[in-house]
Amino acid sequence: MAKKEKAEAKVKYPKETYLYWFENMLLQRRFEEKAGQLYGQQKIRGFCHLYIGQEACSSGCVTALTKDDKWITAYRDHGFPLALGTSPNAIMAELFGKATGTTKGKGGSMHIFDKEVNFVGGHGIVGAQIPLGAGIAFAEKYLKTKNLCICFFGDGAVRQGALHEAFNMAMTWKLPVIFVVENNGYAMGTSVARTSNVTDLYTIGEAYDMPSEPVDGMSVEAVHEAVSRAAERARNGEGPTFLEFKTYRYRGHSMSDPQKYRTKDEVEEYKRRDPIEWVRATILENELATEEELAAIEDKIKEQVAESVKFAEESPWPDPSEAYKDVYVQEDYPFIQE
Repeated sequence: MAKKEKAEAKVKYPKETYLYWFENMLLQRRFEEKAGQLYGQQKIRGFCHLYIGQEACSSGCVTALTKDDKWITAYRDHGFPLALGTSPNAIMAELFGKATGTTKGKGGSMHIFDKEVNFVGGHGIVGAQIPLGAGIAFAEKYLKTKNLCICFFGDGAVRQGALHEAFNMAMTWKLPVIFVVENNGYAMGTSVARTSNVTDLYTIGEAYDMPSEPVDGMSVEAVHEAVSRAAERARNGEGPTFLEFKTYRYRGHSMSDPQKYRTKDEVEEYKRRDPIEWVRATILENELATEEELAAIEDKIKEQVAESVKFAEESPWPDPSEAYKDVYVQEDYPFIQE
């Protein structure tokens, strides 16, 4: 469907919500574009997995949840803390490996973490965050907080045994957790159809009698609505939900991915459904803001991203002594040898 056709639908939410979505998704997009550029300049090293194209998934969830809910994801993790309000400066510094980064430069791209916004981190082991997400939800239920945990993973992680163990326990104990598979179609570089007999991944949850549904992950409205329903069930003590966000990444799995498994035409087809352009068109068609006002938001974000790069470049490297810190909670752990 063309952007104009989609935008002509009556808006469902307040002006402030659409403007939030626009600014929030655009910040993620511009930040990631700059990160990709800096990686090419070798200012960012190691692994780097960009979120470009999937921004509706993170932004739509933020508006459906509360600031007290917990978030955990895999290693495509830059977008989530940006959506939650972590400083772009701290995230960019982490990508540079600087001491002012979110994890003091020790985690890098794959292990962003920010306790202040309840982002419990990006995790590098495929599927490892799924039982962790269930465990975080268990803690919230045990403490009777009415908060929940939203746990994200990619389509490649669905084949991990840990998912099935976590699903079984979460349903047995009715844990307040929302499991989300961000299905961008290719895992690392092999299509879902070639690796799984089940291609409608949400149906896996039905084997555990878990409420499960597919969601248009390119629509921030659809994401917001599905997560809102799941959150209500979780807070009412009805247990977990499994959502399949059908989304798409415009870039490769990582910066080293040649992307030979898909065509350029396929990528362009998804770009015609771009979530940011959809929200931009919705705002303009319904006169929620002017072109000039949106341009001002874009200029503001451009400055934020430029500032984050300057901050990262000027920040100090971690002191070598930091290598022995933050390894264990116990500060005087006796088996660390310097």
